[in-house]
Amino acid sequence: MEPQAISAYVDRLWDESIVPELIEYIRIPNKSAAFDPEWREHGLIDRAAARFEAWARRQPIPGITVEVVRLEKRTPLILIDIPGATGDPILLYGHLDKQPEMAGWRAGLDPWTPVIEGDRLYGRGAADDGYAMFAALGAIGALAAQNVPHARCVLVIEACEESGSFDLPAYIDHLAARIGNPGLVIALDSGCGNYDQLWCTTSLRGLAGGTLTVEVLTEGVHSGDAGGVVPSSFKIARQLLSRIEDERTGAILLPEFHAQISAARLAQARAAAAALGPAMYERFPFVEGAGPITRDVTELILNRTWRPALEIVGADGLPEAGNAGNVLRPRTALKLSLRLPPEIDAKAASAKLKATLEGDPPHGARVTFKGNWAARGWNAPAIAPWLERSLDEASRTFFGRPAAYMGEGGTIPFMAMLGERFPRAQFLITGVLGPHSNAHGPNEFLHIPTGKRLTACVARVIADHCRAPVG
Repeated sequence: MEPQAISAYVDRLWDESIVPELIEYIRIPNKSAAFDPEWREHGLIDRAAARFEAWARRQPIPGITVEVVRLEKRTPLILIDIPGATGDPILLYGHLDKQPEMAGWRAGLDPWTPVIEGDRLYGRGAADDGYAMFAALGAIGALAAQNVPHARCVLVIEACEESGSFDLPAYIDHLAARIGNPGLVIALDSGCGNYDQLWCTTSLRGLAGGTLTVEVLTEGVHSGDAGGVVPSSFKIARQLLSRIEDERTGAILLPEFHAQISAARLAQARAAAAALGPAMYERFPFVEGAGPITRDVTELILNRTWRPALEIVGADGLPEAGNAGNVLRPRTALKLSLRLPPEIDAKAASAKLKATLEGDPPHGARVTFKGNWAARGWNAPAIAPWLERSLDEASRTFFGRPAAYMGEGGTIPFMAMLGERFPRAQFLITGVLGPHSNAHGPNEFLHIPTGKRLTACVARVIADHCRAPVG
């Protein structure tokens, strides 16, 4: 393949077709099913799927077939099949559903109003990860334009990833014969440490969580009357959290929530720290005077990829400060999110969390923990020599710097399932979610030059896979 021709094809496709299509996609508020239970009636997910389908059908790729598959009572899935020169298929993944709006967008920006500022396309969903289908087909189209051979490629674009991919296993089962047994899985739903090189995700943390509720009274009472007599539900909740976390350091106390970090992952963390430097923590919007837990970048990378961490992401029973009277409240409810190392059993962790919080409640309070999150993490298999060479050469060719490797602190629910389903497969998990891109939050953006370069890198890897040994 000719790199300059690949870049020219990809740049033109992004400028003339992909960016305009993503602009229209941002305008569709197709929130995931967990955030829009009436998604069928609203028709927004179907509207986005129809746009994706129409664009895919227009691509000049020989033999391409495009189908929107619909299983009863499930969100739709787009299946794209492209014949190839070899029988060792490649499975490519993306999703089209979106996170909800989230407050805090700066003036001039809105989740459903696309805005281009310089190299950034702002709006919900383009980077996470509406661009994925367009980039994948762009990479294959670039190879087709040069008559570069590649393996058969199967793309699946699901519509409930942001809800935990609960529909995806049913589709993978339903389409198993059509997908085959891929030797390479490419998923474009991850992050990048910077916009200067190709970043490959080596692991993902799991997740356990739910709602902790502490009840001490049947109704609120005057704090002057009850204070010092009736125990505070908030103080009890704080005591219970101290069973899980050292509040001074943030360290998780229970050994069941920790995993051994391998020498290979430690080495990758050190290399990533050298590549990123202080940018690792400077990318976060700290208030003046605040800073990271430590300035040891290697430790920060290990904290966010291989160590457990607890966050309180929501609360009930607490009135707004401006409307809070002097009342000893009857209950406090806290929504907990416990990130887990990649190899920890999330269901077992959830059970341990429940037992630890509910056991022997202080002052006989009514304590319940209702778990509603239990997602397994993922640790990539050892990388094959051909893929390691391909990734590095692709990054050097299209970014001008070597490839980098790092785990991600978030959870991509389907990865553990795909790892089990396709044990012989190699994995390229990557994405465009770099510094300040802020997926799920306000001011989400897609860095367009990174999208272009990533598309070209994927083309290189797909071409190299065709010549790789089948294993």
